[in-house]
Formats: sequence, C-alpha cells, structure tokens
Amino acid sequence: MTDNNPAAEYTGPATLELDGATHDVEVTLRGAFQPIDGQFHWWGRVATNPALDGIRSGTAGLVRTPHGSARTKLSDRDPWGRFRLTGTGRPPF
Repeated sequence: MTDNNPAAEYTGPATLELDGATHDVEVTLRGAFQPIDGQFHWWGRVATNPALDGIRSGTAGLVRTPHGSARTKLSDRDPWGRFRLTGTGRPPF
C-alpha cells in the first residue's frame, strides 16, 4: 500500500496465528479506503489448507506477510475450502 494508491492488493505467502497455533498459508488480499467511515478496509481469501480444517468461522487472529501484520477475523468458508479474511486499519501488505 502506498499513500498515492488508495487501493492495494497482495498475493503470496503469509502466516496465520489462530488459537495459539501458527499456520503457513497462501493468501490473496485486497483493500480500499472507505470515506464513509474514514478507515482502510481489507479482505481476501486463504488458499485451501488442510491444517485449517478444525478452525471455525468467526475465529480471530493475526495475519503476517513479508510486509507487515494485522489483526484479522476468519469468516465464511467457500465451497473450495478457502476462508475469507477481513480487517480494518493498516493492512498486512
């Protein structure tokens, strides 16, 4: 993310810290500044990973990329087994 670019994205390796465990994953993340609430909102998907099979939707944690880290929440799992990630504020990319 740069100050000149209100929308940003990242695809690549990441680490998810959930329920006291660390998982190496691949993510695709995007984000945009929302003028209505004045915050940067980011979201994306975690690639299918068998290590996440026991994780429930709604689990909060931390996502780290080579560019930074941020608090996140896992939500719906799509038919391909990919969790959605969401967050607000400074993104992890």
